[in-house]
Amino acid sequence: MLKIENLVTEYGAVRAIDGVSFTAAEGKITTVIGANGAGKSTLLRTISGLERAKSGQITWADKSLIGKAPESIVRSGIAHVPEGHAVISQLTVAENIEMGSLFRRRNFRSDVKLAIDEVYELFPRLAERSKQLAGTLSGGERQMLAISRALVSRPKLLLLDEPSLGLAPLVVEQIIQTVSDLCRKSGLTVLLVEQNANSALAVADYGVLLSLGKVVANLPAAELKADASLRAAYLGY
Repeated sequence: MLKIENLVTEYGAVRAIDGVSFTAAEGKITTVIGANGAGKSTLLRTISGLERAKSGQITWADKSLIGKAPESIVRSGIAHVPEGHAVISQLTVAENIEMGSLFRRRNFRSDVKLAIDEVYELFPRLAERSKQLAGTLSGGERQMLAISRALVSRPKLLLLDEPSLGLAPLVVEQIIQTVSDLCRKSGLTVLLVEQNANSALAVADYGVLLSLGKVVANLPAAELKADASLRAAYLGY
């Protein structure tokens, strides 16, 4: 279980995360939704060690992540897919995917090959383009590649930041549904940050609504989706 307690993250005088508390259950999808500037991406960056918390606690598998380096957090079973379809354009698809397995190659070489084969099964288009430079892919394919690179590290917790950003609705549906299916089949825990609340709540088990760095609601996804007053006040629909 991922447990966030009274988490505070600041950028200078700006408090981007302001006393946030919630849990993300193992083997479930928890989505964090909210408008631009709500603190969603900062939350993920703090969990993965890319931003330092000012105060509060982050616990994963009963161990604190506060103060740990990003590489140590990856080794603890957490993979972060940042927003913006972040891949290395000058490397091929295969080389990008292999980068996600670097720290496992010495001790888990046989499983690395299996993990790579599995992500190609999840996203067959990447198998077809394995020798192609990542910079030549479409936006949707780059997002698939970023997710695949994270998955070959065999994470127990996947932090997925704005996978729908800049993508066509059909591509978004395919990517989110693939992640949902993987969660159900493998027991992967997913913390999904999304501005597209409808897409996120449709596949999530639980929903956390952020506004200006604070938790406004923490409910089962179906209840949050059905609450018209919360949607109107904080999501604009």
